[in-house]
Amino acid sequence: MSLFPIFLKLKSRECLVVGAGAVAESKIESLIVAESKILVVAPEAGSKVNVWARSGVIRWEPRKFQRSDLENMFLVIAATSSRDVNRQVFEEAQSRNILCNAVDDPEYCDFYYPAVVRRGDLQIAISTAGHSPALAQRLRRQFEKDFGPEYGDWLQHLGSIRKSLFAREIDPVERRRVLHEIAAGSPAHVETVKVERENFQ
Repeated sequence: MSLFPIFLKLKSRECLVVGAGAVAESKIESLIVAESKILVVAPEAGSKVNVWARSGVIRWEPRKFQRSDLENMFLVIAATSSRDVNRQVFEEAQSRNILCNAVDDPEYCDFYYPAVVRRGDLQIAISTAGHSPALAQRLRRQFEKDFGPEYGDWLQHLGSIRKSLFAREIDPVERRRVLHEIAAGSPAHVETVKVERENFQ
């Protein structure tokens, strides 16, 4: 099956996480970063989930999963230690046409979490379609070496120039040429990009 690569905006969207242990924590944290509205359902929770709940970052209901938990949800993550519970969550989500991911169980997944390298707004996502998360992690470590933290600032500079160019009356072909020429550089050319940006303002 061919997967459709996508970066999804989850800001203010209702998301459900079933489970609140160590496995669930990283998934919950990624939803927090995405600024989604998060409901966590689990009889018990780890220290991080407790802190997030007390601070109001998430809602945590200390109980078992109920089918009604899926009402109005946009996305669901099943992260419990019980495959039967994860399957139940997945099947109920399927019946409601809600995207679901059961952690470490490809059979019960509509989507997979990629290994991600983040450098500011730059994100490089790696997927093996669930075949080898170990390979994805190895590639992520390699990309982290190839693309250092400086790429975050570099991208911001490129974005500023792009914004300046689109604010001006300029031939689209010439604008495209300039943008590609500048992007062909590297973070080592940040000062050059600053000069270019000033020229276009």
